[in-house]
Amino acid sequence: MSELPDRLQEIVEEFNEVTGPEKLEYLLSFSEELPPLPEWLQERRDNMEPVPECMTPVFIYAERDDGRLNFYFDVPPESPTVRGYAAILQEGVRDVTPEQVLRIPDDFYYRMGLNQVLSSQRINGMMAILAHMKRLATHHLAGPV
Repeated sequence: MSELPDRLQEIVEEFNEVTGPEKLEYLLSFSEELPPLPEWLQERRDNMEPVPECMTPVFIYAERDDGRLNFYFDVPPESPTVRGYAAILQEGVRDVTPEQVLRIPDDFYYRMGLNQVLSSQRINGMMAILAHMKRLATHHLAGPV
């Protein structure tokens, strides 16, 4: 049994079907799929959590509904690799429990082979995004339903 949520596991498997530069192209295709912030969140963008460890300005908002989490990301278009990773996480952990988010291995990107096509600086930023999501999940576990 994988510790990855089902959809995230599917994305990992999709990345394993491509090699070398195709991995980067596939990641960049995800960047185009990152939806804009919903209107209700645009009005409250100041409530979004920044990821200070990431060199790209990344903001995350976690919404809990009926015990499940959904994450929203604001990442500038001029950072397509980070946007792609955010889109993967947003899609891959949509409507999962905080516990499922916490079980995602910090280095799951290795399973995708992203370490082969991205710089260590980008990888560190990606690890920081997941770590921040886990902090938000922990906060939602401790808070009211």
